[in-house]
Amino acid sequence: MEKINSYIRTYLDVLLFVLLVVTKVLIYGRQMETGYFSYFSLFPPVFASVLLLAAISLLLNSQRRVRFLYICNIVITIFIIADLTYFRYFKDVISIPVLINGLQLGAVKSSVSNLMKFSDFLYAIDIIFIFPKINKFRYINRIEIPRSLKLSLFFILMIISSVININSFYDLSKEQPRLLSTLYNKVYIVKNLGSVNYHYLDFYNSLYASVSRRTPVSKEKESEIKTFLQTNSQDTSSLKGIAKGKNLIMIQVEALQGFVINNKVEGQYITPNLNKWAKSSVYFDNFYYQIAAGGTSDAEFMSNNSLYPAVSGAAYFLYCGNEFNSMPKNFRDLGYDTAALHGYRETFWNRNIIYKRFGFNNFYSEKNYDIDETVGLGLSDRSFLSQSVDKIKELNKPYYSFLITLSSHFPYDDVDNYGNFDVGPYEGTLLGNYLKSIHYTDEQLGMFFDKLDKEGVLKDSVVVLYGDHYAIPKDHISELAKFLNKDSLSDLQWIKLQKVPMMIHFPDESNKGVNSICGGQMDIYPTICSLFDIPNNNLMGKDLFNSKEGNVIFRDGSFIDGKYYYMAQTNTYFDMVTEEKINENEDLKNRKENALNQLEYSDEILKHNLLKKFESENQ
Repeated sequence: MEKINSYIRTYLDVLLFVLLVVTKVLIYGRQMETGYFSYFSLFPPVFASVLLLAAISLLLNSQRRVRFLYICNIVITIFIIADLTYFRYFKDVISIPVLINGLQLGAVKSSVSNLMKFSDFLYAIDIIFIFPKINKFRYINRIEIPRSLKLSLFFILMIISSVININSFYDLSKEQPRLLSTLYNKVYIVKNLGSVNYHYLDFYNSLYASVSRRTPVSKEKESEIKTFLQTNSQDTSSLKGIAKGKNLIMIQVEALQGFVINNKVEGQYITPNLNKWAKSSVYFDNFYYQIAAGGTSDAEFMSNNSLYPAVSGAAYFLYCGNEFNSMPKNFRDLGYDTAALHGYRETFWNRNIIYKRFGFNNFYSEKNYDIDETVGLGLSDRSFLSQSVDKIKELNKPYYSFLITLSSHFPYDDVDNYGNFDVGPYEGTLLGNYLKSIHYTDEQLGMFFDKLDKEGVLKDSVVVLYGDHYAIPKDHISELAKFLNKDSLSDLQWIKLQKVPMMIHFPDESNKGVNSICGGQMDIYPTICSLFDIPNNNLMGKDLFNSKEGNVIFRDGSFIDGKYYYMAQTNTYFDMVTEEKINENEDLKNRKENALNQLEYSDEILKHNLLKKFESENQ
């Protein structure tokens, strides 16, 4: 018995490491998953993932073993805190490409600090108070473990860990066949395999992706992608060429979410100018954002390229050396002047590099504006939009100008500069602050439209306006439910709220009304191609004016088509009308497979720069 106690004291660091880290990862799992959760089902893979590190530590001498386990604990804890912070905003978990792009967080540190909670740092209590004390107990009645026994323990623990994990990985791959290789739904992996196993997979897939980018895509896959792109191009008739030769002004509005349109607070419209603009435009009221980890940059990327965001990280960084069949390049080839305008620093999101790849002749950034007023992150929308009118007028006609607003950026904390908009019971809440910020931006957009009209710009221009992504994170769902006079919001109701306004305004209001086709940011470019009668080669979206059926595919493999919604995070299907869950059938299975195929095609195009190859083959 004394010998057993000595063994326990000798390996106290290992035992405590397994106990403490497994406990932390399980508690973290509960915080990451708001739906069904079971400690019982998550425990085996979490235990196995931590046991793997414990087994490796047995190969080291006692001093190095303690140091190794301590470092592992610190790294896992950092990832837990980072995952939770990232999840609160993006509803996803962090990945290596995101970390590589993490320098961008320096400019949005107020957003990050608002997402972090003091309770997150409770995960580090053992690192500070428990682990440093282990050495004190480890040398009491410590015995020297024979090398043969160390190796035996190592192999035993490795076998136990491997058997449990292989079984867990197999079950998940059987349920979701392409999930582990693509990581298209990271939250679902964390829910089923635990945080440590997910980050093992992320590290492996990042290395594999780096290698695969240098490995040519197979001829069969390349042919499959080309066939899809060719058959995806549509013969259009409705409104085809109606905007030919006109200017295009496209405005991407920061955090403009659909629920604010035509809605009131304390008897006042939140967006009176956009409400008016929607009535004089074609207003798409069933339009979803499709961003991933790249946030605002993903919205820009999709609207200008009709390619999906990167599976992890931001395409603006990962693929800035690619050739693109982008909207500005398409317009430029037809003799248009092209310009991007954003009142922030040019290097943020790598815009100074990627805009050149897209074919913008000009990029007006922070350095090109008089920073005479700041609201939120930088130059106020009032000043930005006012100065932008003058810059647009200097462009050679016809032109394509792309504007990105800034003032309504999360966390909406510059309330003193938003104006005196009464939000009643929501005063001081995140929702209330957002309503103030978007009301401010709406006011500036109204002034912008008026100025364009007075300057005679609107009579020769098509104006496209859309929101880039959601405004209210899901951890504030109760505030949004209350605002909408609901006790709570179901998963499907929440998804239905993830719409952003999209409006196309024609000269002299020649076309207007509500279009309820189910669409997303991937569809903006193909729709513009039809209206302006420009080539629509190699685009993955659809023309919203000529498509019979809508279909929006999200980066995690979920999709919504107006009839059905597939939630990849829970592997659940919903009937959009009844809002009831439905069982998978062959039709739904094919729809899911089609969604995953399209995401894979886009990934292959980006990883292997296939558009450059396809372009050269067509010349």
